[in-house]
Amino acid sequence: MPALNVEFSDRELEDLRQIAKERGTSMKALVREAAAADIARHRALQEGAAAFRQFFSSHADEFAAAFPDDEPPAKNEGRAA
Repeated sequence: MPALNVEFSDRELEDLRQIAKERGTSMKALVREAAAADIARHRALQEGAAAFRQFFSSHADEFAAAFPDDEPPAKNEGRAA
């Protein structure tokens, strides 16, 4: 399995040791779990954003009708001739 060397300050390393000890786990497992949780959170946010974009684009006309003040001006609108 590929590995990654990560550098921590002395303070961070001591904090990791303490947290791992309190949780009854190894520092390696603690850091791996934290990274895996962040990866899962990132993926969920990406999926949520994609679902929102899909929903918004499929209902764009409804949003435009409901919130006309939030629509961008037309290309020729607002310019003096």
